[in-house]
Parts: sequence; structure tokens; C-alpha cells
Amino acid sequence: MISAGDFRKGITFEMDGQVYQIIDFQHVKPGKGAAFVRAKIKNVMTGATRETTFNPTDRFPEARIESKEMQYLYNDGQLYYFMDNETYEQLPLEKDQVEDAIMYIKENDNAIIRFYQGKPFEVVPPNFVELVVTHTEPGVKGDTATGATKPATVETGLVVNVPLFVNEGDKIKIDTRTGEYLSRI
Repeated sequence: MISAGDFRKGITFEMDGQVYQIIDFQHVKPGKGAAFVRAKIKNVMTGATRETTFNPTDRFPEARIESKEMQYLYNDGQLYYFMDNETYEQLPLEKDQVEDAIMYIKENDNAIIRFYQGKPFEVVPPNFVELVVTHTEPGVKGDTATGATKPATVETGLVVNVPLFVNEGDKIKIDTRTGEYLSRI
């Protein structure tokens, strides 16, 4: 059991027969009245988010989430196929289950698949990925005093703001947690 006073980002718990993950939380102690916890929670199976308040003494059963590293194989237009690296079993996932991560993953890359009671609900890409720039406009010479950036499309279709010196064909490093350009490789 976990109490609402112990909530932290990423913790998963069961409430009303559903599994929720803490996205954001804030302990509030008003001048008058009792303290409470304001939290933004996400239903891990449906992806719906909501904001709610809890009494710090409210207790909930902690949800057991399993994580497994799997290899992304291909997309057939509707489903995205991942392979278990140990058993070689293939797992087809719907677009809504992979949409947050698929722009950072190319074929044959590994990703973490999260499961609740054997059902996959989330794909987590590695924290940092290296992708090749497939399209970007040439930088304008002399426009570098302000640290200007330009949009660049990488091989997965993701558009990232990059410095003016990055060209097509360059390999860049991207932080998947923020979606920001880190460096040219």
C-alpha cells in the first residue's frame, strides 16, 4: 500500500479498479484547513489524464508494472511489431500504444515495453537516440549571433530544432525525454 503523502512522479497505483501513474504532484498546506495532495494522474491502460486531490492519509495498493526490453521490427501500416530478445516472440502493438515513442525508434532499435498484468500499455524509447537528418534548409551565413535554430526532419519523420550548422546527412543526438537536439555526431 502507498499513501498519497508518499506520491512521487512515475509511481503507479490502483484506484477504483484502474491503474494510474503519477505525472505530476504537489503537496499543498493551506493557511486554514487540512493539507492535501494535488496530483495529475494518467490511466495507464487508456492514456486518459485527469487532475484530482487526495488526502495525504489516503492509501492505495501499489500496481506491479513489468518492463521488458524488446526490439522494434517493422510497421505494417496498422500495427507495430516488437520482438522479445529472449524468446523471439513477436508482439503487435496499436498506434496509440506506441505514438509517444515511435518517432525516436527506427527498425532494429531496442525499446522498453511496460506491462500491467501481461497487457502492454507503454513503449519507452532509450533516453538518447542518434538519428540522421534527412531534410533541412541550409543555414543563412551571418545569422549566428542569436544562437538561431532551424527545423530539421530526421529519418523517423520527427522534426527537431537544430543549430544552423547542421546539414542533411549529419547524425545528431536527441534527448527523447524533452525532444531536444543535444549534439552533432
